Amino acid sequence: MDELIIKAVEELDEDNVIGLANKALDDGMEPLYLLNLVKEGMNRVGKLYENKQYFIADLIMAGLIFKEVLKLDKMVAHFHSESSKKVGKLLIGTVKGDLHDIGKDIFRGMMEANSFEVIDLGVDVPKETFVQGVEKYDPDIIGLSGVLNFTVETMKNTIDAIKEAGLKDNRLIILGGNHLTEEACEYTGADFCTNDASIGVKFCKEWINKKHQIGSINHGIADISSNC
Repeated sequence: MDELIIKAVEELDEDNVIGLANKALDDGMEPLYLLNLVKEGMNRVGKLYENKQYFIADLIMAGLIFKEVLKLDKMVAHFHSESSKKVGKLLIGTVKGDLHDIGKDIFRGMMEANSFEVIDLGVDVPKETFVQGVEKYDPDIIGLSGVLNFTVETMKNTIDAIKEAGLKDNRLIILGGNHLTEEACEYTGADFCTNDASIGVKFCKEWINKKHQIGSINHGIADISSNC
């Protein structure tokens, strides 16, 4: 079943993916496990795109399939657990000038699957909207997504605005995008960057656990710094 699901995503066969996903869930497959299978299929789509066998439209189709899987009843029931079970809050968006949302949506889905509350600002999000979002929602983690090369500068401007507003302390800022490097992460002032959603989720879980531990010890939250 695993390979059938991965292959169906790779072949962009939406009907088959949805049918297999529903059957797998009915047979007891864990939603997070299913999500990882879909992600592996999307990784294959990405490689086919890099090898010029697939095109932008195919990447978009893969993203749409991913979103449809997330809409399945058992996936929704699992991801949107009761608020009392939430471990932390993520504010996420694709930065100004970039309309890509596939990577953002994958990360969002995986964070929700790991019991994070997620506020998604969408795409082409200006720095002012990020600042307003932090003020309004008080997130633990701020996620900036972008795939275009110029977004490194946009991410830096956004992070600078968050810091200038006095909203960075005790918050993790994580970047996502295939073009990001350790040097770019340091340049922007972010705490962490990755091009693998699974690694990003793992880092966020470890960070939030540490934050909670420090908070329970000190009866308040101490500053936690991280490096890309």
